Amino acid sequence: MYKLGDIVFTKKNHVCGSNRWKIIRTGVDIKLECLECKRIIMIPSFELDKKVKPILSKKELIIKEEYNKSMGKE
Repeated sequence: MYKLGDIVFTKKNHVCGSNRWKIIRTGVDIKLECLECKRIIMIPSFELDKKVKPILSKKELIIKEEYNKSMGKE
């Protein structure tokens, strides 16, 4: 379900205030890197399923960011 390099958004924010995480390892446990503070955590995949919003791939994230810039939302 999860691929390396995918960006996931958690329902709750991390302590640093960000809710964006990059998947850097997959398997039974998934390793995530916070995109704001670069903290790395490992979490079982079944727990991650409960805590994330829908997945955006790198390409979808770039398209979304470009759209927001063109609409004046940064």
